[in-house]
Amino acid sequence: MLTTSQNRRYFIKIDVKDNNVEQAIRVLKRKLQKEGFFKVMKMKSTYEKPSEKKKRIKTENLKRIKKQQKLRNRY
Repeated sequence: MLTTSQNRRYFIKIDVKDNNVEQAIRVLKRKLQKEGFFKVMKMKSTYEKPSEKKKRIKTENLKRIKKQQKLRNRY
């Protein structure tokens, strides 16, 4: 059974104004970067050992927790 986090389907809509395709491409790249698309594609392109995967997930979680604490301490 797939959970919602594993079964995400997004539709990104980019408006092209005044036939300015270059700007629309930049906006699309920025949105994809923010969503983490390029990071996922890079990880999927090569094999990652299970031990490396656990280590990466652990460090990502620590970074996320530190970021949340930093934001909480700001206010």
